[in-house]
Amino acid sequence: MSEPLRMTIAVLGGTGAEGSGLAIRWANAGHAVILGSRNAEKAATAAQVLNAKLGSDRVRGMDNRAATAAADVVVLAVPYSAQKPTVEDVKSALAGKILIDVTVPLVPPKVSKVQLPEGGSAVEAMQRLLGEQTRVVSAFQNVSAHYLSDLDRKIDCDVLVCGDDKGAREVAVQLAADAGLRGVHAGVLANSAASEALTSALIAINRYYKVPAAGIHITGVFDKE
Repeated sequence: MSEPLRMTIAVLGGTGAEGSGLAIRWANAGHAVILGSRNAEKAATAAQVLNAKLGSDRVRGMDNRAATAAADVVVLAVPYSAQKPTVEDVKSALAGKILIDVTVPLVPPKVSKVQLPEGGSAVEAMQRLLGEQTRVVSAFQNVSAHYLSDLDRKIDCDVLVCGDDKGAREVAVQLAADAGLRGVHAGVLANSAASEALTSALIAINRYYKVPAAGIHITGVFDKE
């Protein structure tokens, strides 16, 4: 049996709850992880915290441009308001790479109300911005950050993976597995509008039932496993 593929993953927005939670899970699985931030010093400090928790040195911190240039795969885990400016800032370094965009178009204060941008999908808009030289994938929008940093916690949520390139989707599905989640191929990138909208519904569910991390399961597909 071949060894699992180990990658260098840059997580832009890696100092936030979602980004750092995914980062520590990927580092724990053996990947080299770079936390990206507008402030390199802030990223380096956050990396030290994760390394102390892991007992390893698999996590580094850099500014967003340097992190993107050094990575095999780039994960965008920033608030919606920072999505486009961040992508524009690192656009040249993304050429030839896979960008996994976790962005959800939440518009405070009404984050439990679906507010998709014109054109439907916030992530699909990034593919148009970047062009064919970057393969954009949408994933992890419906995974609550609440338990991600707890490595002993099983996250009870499937990951919808959308993208126009099947190979890029496969990479995101594998990274979902490495984070202890189950990735599900959910079709072309335009379908990301569904998972982006679903996040607001999950926030509403969390509030109504007073729970921190409602998630989703896809049924009827993996029954044979």
